[in-house]
Amino acid sequence: MVLSSVQPKLKLVVLVFVGLSFVPSLLRGDGKAVASRVIRLNLRTRVQPFKSTLHWQVVNFQEEVPLKETAIVICDMWDNHWCTGAARRVDLLARKMAPVIDEARSHGILIIHAPSDTMSFYKGYPQRKRMLEIAKVDPPPDLNLSAPRLPIDDADGGCDTTPPDKVYVAWTRENSAIRVGDSDLISDDGEEIYSLLRQRAIKNLLVMGVHTNMCVLNRPFAIQQMTKRGICCILVRDLTDSLYNPKDRPYVTHDQGTELVVEYIEKYWCPSLLGSDLERALERPE
Repeated sequence: MVLSSVQPKLKLVVLVFVGLSFVPSLLRGDGKAVASRVIRLNLRTRVQPFKSTLHWQVVNFQEEVPLKETAIVICDMWDNHWCTGAARRVDLLARKMAPVIDEARSHGILIIHAPSDTMSFYKGYPQRKRMLEIAKVDPPPDLNLSAPRLPIDDADGGCDTTPPDKVYVAWTRENSAIRVGDSDLISDDGEEIYSLLRQRAIKNLLVMGVHTNMCVLNRPFAIQQMTKRGICCILVRDLTDSLYNPKDRPYVTHDQGTELVVEYIEKYWCPSLLGSDLERALERPE
């Protein structure tokens, strides 16, 4: 009789244990759970309601994004830069960026590391080898999109160091503060990354890294080209920086120059979001 009274309690304990062990996988998006999970992102864009004026209006909106259709590309977050001011800011940015990337990865978002001109460093990495195995997908004709010139002058290279630093190839790899996960991929090639996105049916590309007025806009794997190929890009606006010298037009602070470029991207190319908002969206079960 003692045994018969104990057995139901044991079964209950086992069931509770199994149930609790399953909950974290649902919250993290592990396994099959990630396949159907959707997150709601707080995005910001800018519209020109009256084309007869120069007035632009900020518009905040929410967009539901399936995790399985979303990737992050980390643009040119190098270990060093020829401009010492830029190098210092990238070091700080990398430490701020790393936990956001780790959180996104843990919920099933694909992470693509794109430190341009450093693929020789990664030639033995499985994350690079897997990228090279992806079959090429021919892109469609580019969408006919254009934009006016940037609101800042970076013709002299944009370095704000005094005296000016000399240009040289300072980078050898990605900043070591950013971890390359087992499931991540590595490439600086726009054709490779586009093929990857199409092969995995990824429609949404979150772009972070440097610099907003240069590589983040102009690299073949970044905002302008991917937008022209039909990918829905989103700039992570607090995880980026510009290469701008306040001594040049429009003669504002460095941070104000960065914000002007972010506004420009929101007007003509894609919406933006905050890294902190991305983390909150990932932590909030839908």
